[in-house]
Amino acid sequence: MEEKFKLNDNIEVFVNEDHRFGTDAVLLADFAAPLPNMSVCDLCTGCGIIPLYFCKNKPPKRIYGVELQKEASELFRKGIEKNGLEDRVFSLNADLTDLERLGSLIPMNTLDMVTVNPPYYRENSGKERLSPAQKIARHETACSLKQVIEAADFLLKYGGSLKMCHLPERLGEIFYLMSAHNIQPKKLTLVCNKEGEKPWLALVSGKKGGKIGLRVTESFIMRDKNGEYTERTKKVYE
Repeated sequence: MEEKFKLNDNIEVFVNEDHRFGTDAVLLADFAAPLPNMSVCDLCTGCGIIPLYFCKNKPPKRIYGVELQKEASELFRKGIEKNGLEDRVFSLNADLTDLERLGSLIPMNTLDMVTVNPPYYRENSGKERLSPAQKIARHETACSLKQVIEAADFLLKYGGSLKMCHLPERLGEIFYLMSAHNIQPKKLTLVCNKEGEKPWLALVSGKKGGKIGLRVTESFIMRDKNGEYTERTKKVYE
């Protein structure tokens, strides 16, 4: 069943049982923080939560959202139309691994920023009972981590930024693949549910053509010792 979720008084997102969004996508959107003069693309955009989050206040001048699954892409398109964003936000139903078609939709080496909340798990890993649509979103059945980073490299201009979220245990692969595609990891923020707990999410920023040098920031703590959201978390959802 289709539902609407309000991000604020101005922006609504359409979701359904198979195509929803989680805290990780919201944290990535806040972490990315594109500037108004930027052209950006969100890969694996799903229902379009990240592009629509960017439009809460001062949106980038042009935002693409690339999604393989047609149903999710249609939810994103409905959100664009509902919020009157047709002049700057574009839902692209496309396979990010098909670089030739991707380049026909978005000129290569032109974007200031690429964001992505990709499938976290390798193909055939885990024992969750998922629908086919949910499996594509969570497992690397339709695209690998390597292909995601290749697509980002294809789209980014020199000096452009890749912003992504992923599991902390896959950071070694992420840093290796980014460096292999001339995207230097520049910033890492680990997210913990509570202070003292192991991080459950990694937020990574890389720069195409950037110099070697990684800055590890203070961890993002979501809840205080009483289990209440911290002020930092509340600000993300304002």
